Amino acid sequence: MRCTILTTSIALALLAGPVQAAGKLTVYTYESFTAEWGPGPIVEKAFEETCGCDIEFVSVADGVALLNRLKLEGAATEADIVLGLDTNLTYEARQTGLFAPHGVDLASVDVPGGWSDDMFVPFDYGYFAVVYDTETVSEPPASLRDLVEGDPAVKIAIQDPRTSTPGLGLLLWMKAVYGDDAADAWAKLKDRVLTVTPGWSEAYGLFTGGEAQMVLSYTTSPAYHRIAEDNDRYAAAAFAEGHYLQIEVAGITEKGAANPLAKEFIAFMTGPGFQDAIP
Repeated sequence: MRCTILTTSIALALLAGPVQAAGKLTVYTYESFTAEWGPGPIVEKAFEETCGCDIEFVSVADGVALLNRLKLEGAATEADIVLGLDTNLTYEARQTGLFAPHGVDLASVDVPGGWSDDMFVPFDYGYFAVVYDTETVSEPPASLRDLVEGDPAVKIAIQDPRTSTPGLGLLLWMKAVYGDDAADAWAKLKDRVLTVTPGWSEAYGLFTGGEAQMVLSYTTSPAYHRIAEDNDRYAAAAFAEGHYLQIEVAGITEKGAANPLAKEFIAFMTGPGFQDAIP
């Protein structure tokens, strides 16, 4: 009887043809996305359960570094999807010729100002803010000018605009407020800067570790601490002139356009399986 089952099984296997390996999707992103406390592990599990495939995240320091890596690799890149650019980078990214139209329905995408781009799809948005430690900062800055001209003994950790999207956002924010006087403003701010880090994670770690009293982050950062840690120690300074908007996006590479999982992931990204993991 065992022999009969084995023979039948072999025959069925031959009729069925070769077994197809599960598909694989390679996603380039930034370190805070793939960190154990970030959304990456939740997204990975949820998408793999949906697609029956294997998703591999490859991370770098931050969004600008992400685009820099892609440009260095060129057409030889292993990335199917690049996740973590923002709207300050999409023009440059498009000019590389390394991205393909996403072909995804954008009806469920809801960002300030609306969205109609055929190559990049938003996965979140937020507003940059100076987040401060309420136990060490009694008078937080009330504007960007207050930040620039405030007490140099109260330090801030910021990110490098050459590698980080928050760092690039601050650079453009300073230019928007100060115009031609931006260089002078940076010279004043220098005295308050503890350090300039490659990415958001390093700067935020210095802040929560007590080495800096303030950090360039997001208006929503304190909410994370309240929800995840029951900690209301941190607050976002409200600036009189408002806050700089960041919309983060993902795109399918030319390589990824040949992988059906890429479009499936982008569509998944706009739904609850992904969005519920975003802080």
